[in-house]
Amino acid sequence: MDFTGILRQIIISAPAILIAIVFHELAHGWIAYKMGDNTAKYAGRLTLNPVAHIDPIGTIILPFMLLVFTNGQWVFGYAKPVPVNPYNFKNPRTGMALTAASGPIANLLVASICAIILKGIILPLSDVIPNFIVEPLVLIFRATIMINVVLAAFNLIPVPPLDGGRILMGILPLKYSEIMEKIEPFGSLIVIFMIITGLTSIFVWPFVKLFLSILSLF
Repeated sequence: MDFTGILRQIIISAPAILIAIVFHELAHGWIAYKMGDNTAKYAGRLTLNPVAHIDPIGTIILPFMLLVFTNGQWVFGYAKPVPVNPYNFKNPRTGMALTAASGPIANLLVASICAIILKGIILPLSDVIPNFIVEPLVLIFRATIMINVVLAAFNLIPVPPLDGGRILMGILPLKYSEIMEKIEPFGSLIVIFMIITGLTSIFVWPFVKLFLSILSLF
């Protein structure tokens, strides 16, 4: 991919990534706050300002490297995790499960809203709006939909510290939850192994295809 192509993909992907990670992390912090944990609020994370959520590696370096090395075919990123103190919840296990679930749910809501805007407003007006305006909007909205759905699906992989793992820890019987808690220190290595070996595709792509088909975009 030449420089012009890379620049074009950055312009399309950057807003999509920022929207996805900001709403994902904001949802975590907001739900935790509503259930009695002020940690995210005091850390300045209950905001739509992307600067508060940006992780230099996950939000900038990783997406750029993926963009270059996959020739623009794959881009992904993550933000700084929102700090949460489960001991501020009335029920720590349930509180953490709901807090974890809020991130992927927020991403799916964003994807759904973008799909409604794209199909209900932008595409119907394509005959009256100049193509040089419509085409970038369509590309950005489609990228936003895809990245939000992929981020939700990836985070629902049932391995702690991903959201899916934390959801399971909150709903499984205590003895199984304790087993997963012991696995959590190695969770990041497990996730990296799954990415390298392609095992994440078993969880991610069926979910992505299903949700996009519901939105009639796949």
